[in-house]
Amino acid sequence: MSENTRSARVVKPRKSLILNAFVEMCSGHQSPGLWRHPEDESHRFNDIEHWVELAQLLESAKFHGIFIADVLGGYDVYKGPRNLDPAIVSGAQWPVNEPLAVVPAMAAATKSIGFGVTVTTTYEQPYHLARRLSTVDHLTKGRLGWNVVTGYLDSAARNMGQVEQPHHDDRYAVAEEYIKVTYKLWESSWRQDAVVLDRERGVYTEPSRVRQINHNGKYFNVPGPHLTQPSPQRTPVILQAGTSKAGKTFAAQHAEAIFVAGHSPSVVAKNVAEIRQLAKSEFGRDPQSIKFLALLCPVIGRTEEEALEKFKYYRSLGSIDGALALFGGWTGIDLDKYGDDEELRHVESNAIRSAVEGWSKATPEVAKWTKTTVGQHITVGGLGATPVGTPTQIADSMERWVEEADVDGFNLAYAVKPGSFKDIIDLLIPELHRRGLFWDDYAVPKGTYRENLYSKPGESGPPADHPAAKYRWQAGVDADAHPVPEN
Repeated sequence: MSENTRSARVVKPRKSLILNAFVEMCSGHQSPGLWRHPEDESHRFNDIEHWVELAQLLESAKFHGIFIADVLGGYDVYKGPRNLDPAIVSGAQWPVNEPLAVVPAMAAATKSIGFGVTVTTTYEQPYHLARRLSTVDHLTKGRLGWNVVTGYLDSAARNMGQVEQPHHDDRYAVAEEYIKVTYKLWESSWRQDAVVLDRERGVYTEPSRVRQINHNGKYFNVPGPHLTQPSPQRTPVILQAGTSKAGKTFAAQHAEAIFVAGHSPSVVAKNVAEIRQLAKSEFGRDPQSIKFLALLCPVIGRTEEEALEKFKYYRSLGSIDGALALFGGWTGIDLDKYGDDEELRHVESNAIRSAVEGWSKATPEVAKWTKTTVGQHITVGGLGATPVGTPTQIADSMERWVEEADVDGFNLAYAVKPGSFKDIIDLLIPELHRRGLFWDDYAVPKGTYRENLYSKPGESGPPADHPAAKYRWQAGVDADAHPVPEN
């Protein structure tokens, strides 16, 4: 080994990857129509045993967490307006259940795996959500993360009493105030040692150690105090997925892990770099403490031929209409307006041309991008990358993502559930172990989600440079010495 090679390895050591399973309380999730596969069990999403079995399977392989997506409305843009039929027929994230409800059951059957749950800030009061999340953080012994979203479906807004979604940047302004209200409730409303359980004095909680937060803002008025005593993490792990300008600013300030999606590393590399830079320059955070997780749906075979045959079969089962319904919801674009053979590189929509350009770079073998080829592309893996090959080839692809996009790990979606996860566990993870890219065990067995995300024992609360940290009312500190921060 040359001196230069040794120096390069010292400067940039290999990352131990963070692996989450990416799921939703529905059938198919990112791969519409694949519930038709004879071995798919995603249709069992109404059964609590299904989720317990999945959590135990993933924990046996030492997955960091289960990332549960959610939507509050149907995908009704394609063949629209307000036409839910393509989503309903194909099962494209329809029907879908509320995700937080199943987490305590999974936690009761496991000890270390974390749970990231998607909840929007647009349609629920922060006082109510803060209690729900604190409750589940207690029940999971600190293994909860909150994926903070502002929503993207007008169908959800209409069912929540609005004509349409609030403007994009307005939603983020609400989210900014919202999350600070929750920080005040979780971190400043109760002193860490407020609950004393003093049987001799008959004092359950010291009243002087619980206080109102008296938040009076533009969008919310919350006097408090928080109804729930401090949970193991107090503030759950903050997850986020927005890459718009407002989304990047929000993520750079608040996110501990950020979910990114694209068909190639080059598509997301710029966003990753921008958010890391913003976190450092604007908010004084360690940019490397923010963990970026790329969406990946690997199709794995023991041989390349086996993997390609498996992928071909998956594609044959996928629903084009379901895929285009998802695309319509994600982008607001109804591809039904275009002809079956119309090449989308040349349409008037900048958004479509941009998306197609990204796909064509990642998948140069597709000669002509039409709405059908877009639909086929989405049927297995959605908007993320879908590498197909042997464990060696998939691991090579993952290393490229780390090298080119500076991601820290992956949200692994499935084509078939639980089969895709079993392939990852049986075939891919041993290869990652051989390369030193994945841990052998949890950094903190029975630890909190945050401790295992950062691989730091004792890191149960937000790091010192995270904005939530300044709100924490520590044990032994008088209220006057640590007033509730204004913002």
